[in-house]
Amino acid sequence: MVAKKSQIEMPRQDPSSRIKNFDEVATGYSTEMALEEASRCLNCPKPQCVKGCPVEVPIPEFIKLVKEGNYLEAAKKIKEKNALPAICGRVCPQEDQCQKNCILGIRGDPIAIGRLERFASDYERKYSTIQNQEIPHTGGKAAVVGTGPAGLTVAADLAKLGHKVTIFESLHIAGGVLMYGIPEFRLPKAIVQNEVEYIKSLGVEIRLDSTVGMLATIQEIFNEGYDSIFIGSGAGLPNFLLIPGENLKGVYSANEFLIRTNLMKAYKFPEYDTPIRVGKKVGVIGAGNVAMDSARCALRLGAERSYIIYRRSRDEMPARIEEVENAEEEGIHFEFLTNPIRFIGNSRGYLEKVECIHMKLSEPDSSGRRHPEPISRSEFMIELDTAIIAIGQSPNPIIQQTTEGLEATRHGTIVVNENTMETKIPGVFAGGDVVSGAATVISAMGAGRIAAKSMHQYILSKIGSSQ
Repeated sequence: MVAKKSQIEMPRQDPSSRIKNFDEVATGYSTEMALEEASRCLNCPKPQCVKGCPVEVPIPEFIKLVKEGNYLEAAKKIKEKNALPAICGRVCPQEDQCQKNCILGIRGDPIAIGRLERFASDYERKYSTIQNQEIPHTGGKAAVVGTGPAGLTVAADLAKLGHKVTIFESLHIAGGVLMYGIPEFRLPKAIVQNEVEYIKSLGVEIRLDSTVGMLATIQEIFNEGYDSIFIGSGAGLPNFLLIPGENLKGVYSANEFLIRTNLMKAYKFPEYDTPIRVGKKVGVIGAGNVAMDSARCALRLGAERSYIIYRRSRDEMPARIEEVENAEEEGIHFEFLTNPIRFIGNSRGYLEKVECIHMKLSEPDSSGRRHPEPISRSEFMIELDTAIIAIGQSPNPIIQQTTEGLEATRHGTIVVNENTMETKIPGVFAGGDVVSGAATVISAMGAGRIAAKSMHQYILSKIGSSQ
């Protein structure tokens, strides 16, 4: 049987409708669509797709179960390696990982692995209930800092191995960047909380409003009787342009803009009491997924014109192709090879426009990278009411500054052994954005899985030596 060359497209809201709401853009496969897409899989004897998955999901096995109509078993199979399948099915860049290695991609479209993962996990959520699991305890105790993707992954893996796990979360709700950084129309908050409930069903305790480094230090957590600690505090400190006018009213960091919009539900004001000021003309500086999210949120919050302002060309944009295409469909305007040099306000201190300069790309350097260079005397103005700075985030330095012996780089990222994710302090491990800098959800989860394996061995050796 010859597999069809084209993927089954996932239904989506029409652009003219979706820019007026925060409902999920992609509406998911029906059972018939999932069966048809799964039937394309060749079930290769030597599957290459798994090699591209940072958490080693048994892809051919779960797709085979979908093909057979065993949807709940398919979801269960995914969870053997991935505790957050409904999230990964929505925001993981499969096109650059598992799907990139699919053999069908040589002469057609690769299998839509992410869409099938989403289908199986959504099916489980709809037709099954989360049951608390009884897991034999080893006697080991682990602490995890942060409920982002790295922390949740470590907690799930260690709990399955029999260790008692407590997660310390600084915010009032679990989920980290999954809750505050990704819009509802890409990742509904109910989906994240369902995944959190699954983690809790494994016996994991989550302590909210607990900022490690302020309420308790790493050493004080050890003093509570924990055998090992994982730091997954993410990268929530925004980077800025450091140009004149950046302190004007109407200039936001993407962090503040998205936290207000997503976690604090400013888009439901006054039902929720967090307002956000969005003008008629919004400019987002940057071209990653965070920038796309910000520009698309601005449209939904009432902007008449929303720009992406990027100093490189379209080819260099770091955002997922799917997110760029969604943004274009929704009417986002792209200003390429454009770099802001100052924000200009009115007499009341409100932003009115941004002065920019045209850029050109240099010849490739030794690494093949082309760098943006300003074109002399090419300055021009763009009228803006609101500007959003989305040029990356750095780790919050609280833990690094309050933990003696913890080595960090000049960028604030924690230094670890990449094979084990252990820091310079025995028993303290770290992973995700606090180590790598801002990256993808799935890469943070991959680091979490490595750390969990290492912590398991460390805890067992510590327990053994104390007996």
